[in-house]
Amino acid sequence: MFKDTTNETHETDTIIGPSVKVEGDFVTEGNIIVEGTICGSIKTARNLKVGPKSKIFANTSAENALVAGEIQGNVNITNKLELTSTAKIFGDIRTTKLVMAEGAIISGKCLMGDKTKSLRPDFSKQKRIELKTANAVSEE
Repeated sequence: MFKDTTNETHETDTIIGPSVKVEGDFVTEGNIIVEGTICGSIKTARNLKVGPKSKIFANTSAENALVAGEIQGNVNITNKLELTSTAKIFGDIRTTKLVMAEGAIISGKCLMGDKTKSLRPDFSKQKRIELKTANAVSEE
């Protein structure tokens, strides 16, 4: 997810260090690495990496995310969300793919799948099953 792109583009990651606290809405088109604290909202069109000692009190949106710290807020990831064993999310999650290590904590709803496809099953395409009554089964 966070591969070396120096030869592909001249994009610079935004790094929020361990001693930094950001308050307000944080919007970028590039990658974000959070090692500190954010209060507000985070939105990126690229990747989000949340360090193990990070605390985010914000709704979060990204293409991909690797979470090792704590997020208190809803998380919307358009592609892949990866939670390490130290990750804690207190809020609803919407993602296409979820990878979750043993020990990670989620407190909230989790919706997975492609947004273009319905998340509800289509029962109209299922065959009808004839159920026999208990008496008919015991008589046979």
